[in-house]
Amino acid sequence: MYWQKMMTSLKHLLLATPVEKFLRVVVIKEIKGSQYGVQLESAVRDRLAADDKYEEEEELALEKVVEFFQSKYFKKDSVITYHFPANSAVAEIGFATEGKEESKLKVDNANVVEMIKKWYLGGTRGVSSTTITSLANTLSAELSK
Repeated sequence: MYWQKMMTSLKHLLLATPVEKFLRVVVIKEIKGSQYGVQLESAVRDRLAADDKYEEEEELALEKVVEFFQSKYFKKDSVITYHFPANSAVAEIGFATEGKEESKLKVDNANVVEMIKKWYLGGTRGVSSTTITSLANTLSAELSK
């Protein structure tokens, strides 16, 4: 129970702390980009709707994200990156696969950016318990110095 509360608190802290965040997602099983885009769209749209933040601007921003992934094919070891600058409502999504130049998309809708962050960093599957435990141990060690 204690660790569960601590992990939840650390996830909220990770989301709320105004520092640059960079995620690197490595593909382990080949899929179509459209499959990934639809999953991302669904997760983000559901979170926005739950918070009553799904308006026309968010819909348009999400459509751009889906279009970005639509034509991609995620080969094994392809890389998706998410860059969230500190104190910014903008995100940059990158996609790189063997033999092709990296493509990037700027997402400038604050609500969509917030929900993408929450999907990866704040959800029940966003950050593994091993990562949270490691982060907690590291923070504890640093704070006890």
